[in-house]
Amino acid sequence: MSSKDLSIIIVDDLQFSRIVVKTALKKAGYNGVRMADSATEALAMIEQKPADVVLADWMMPEMDGLELTQRIRQRDEEKGTYTAIILFTAHDGVDYLVKAFDHGVDDYLCKPPNPQELAARVNAAARIAALQNDLLETSRQLEQTIQNLKKMALVDELTGAGNQQFLIKNLKAHLLEASTRRGGVCLAIIELRELEEITAAHGKFIADEILISQHRRLRRAVRPTDVVARMDNDFFGIIMHHTKTKDYKPSSIERVLTMINNRAYKTSVGNLNITGCIGVHYYRGDEALISVDEMIKRAGSKLDQARENAALSIAY
Repeated sequence: MSSKDLSIIIVDDLQFSRIVVKTALKKAGYNGVRMADSATEALAMIEQKPADVVLADWMMPEMDGLELTQRIRQRDEEKGTYTAIILFTAHDGVDYLVKAFDHGVDDYLCKPPNPQELAARVNAAARIAALQNDLLETSRQLEQTIQNLKKMALVDELTGAGNQQFLIKNLKAHLLEASTRRGGVCLAIIELRELEEITAAHGKFIADEILISQHRRLRRAVRPTDVVARMDNDFFGIIMHHTKTKDYKPSSIERVLTMINNRAYKTSVGNLNITGCIGVHYYRGDEALISVDEMIKRAGSKLDQARENAALSIAY
C-alpha cells in the first residue's frame, strides 16, 4: 500500500498539535489524513471510513488514548479488521511503554515527535495493519472453505447420521434401482413437533441433545439396510428400499412413530415429552421415474398435512 492510499486519523484535543503532525505527514507524502479533536469524533470518523493508522494523544479529556485504543480494538474484533495505533505522550520511562503495549497500542512516540521518525513509525504501523488485515482475510477465506467442505461432506457432525447430501445421494441410487428392477422406495420425512418451542425455552444445547437421541431411536426403529439422515431445518429422513413393492408395510412407519412418542427424551434439564409427525411418499418402480427433488417435495407435502392436523401424525 502506497502512502497516498493510507487512511490516517490524528486525534488530539490541541489544534496546534494536530496541525504539526498533519503537516509533517503531508511533507512525507501522506495525503489521506483526517483530524479529530476528541476520541469520540475519531470513533465516528472510523465508522464513516476505517483507518489504517490512528495517531492519538495519550492525555485527552473525556476519553484518553488508552480508552480510545480499547474501543478501537473492540470494533476491530467485531468487524474482523485491524487498525494500527500510535500514542503520543509527554511521559517517559519503561512503565508507560509497558502500559501502552498492554492496552493494545502498536507504537509509542514522545511529544513533540521528530518529523522523520514520525513518518517512519507511521510507515511501519501501516505495514503491521496491512499484514494483520491480510491474515484476517486469509482466515475468513479458510473458514469459508471449511464450511463449504462441511457441506460437501456426507456426515452430520452433531448426530453422526448421514446429512442431506448423503440422503440425496442414496435416494437417487435407490430410485434408479427401483425403476430398473421394479422395486419400491419409501421416503419418510420426520419432524419433532415441539422442538422449536423447546429450543426457544431451553436453548440450542438441549435441542441438540434431543436430536442426538432422535437419531438413535430412529436407527433402532428401522432395518440395518435402511438409510437414516438428518436433513436441513432439523428434519430427519428415512429411505426404505424394497425389492418387491408388496414388501412395503405402513406398519414400518407406524413403528418409527411409536419409537419417537413412546417415552420422554432425557436431557440436561430433565425429561421432555415430544411427539413426531411424518410425511411419507412411496415410489413404485413400475411408475415413471421421478427425480430426487420431486420425491422429497411429495414427502414434504405429506409432512405439511400431518403438521397442520394435530390429530394426524402420519400422512401417506
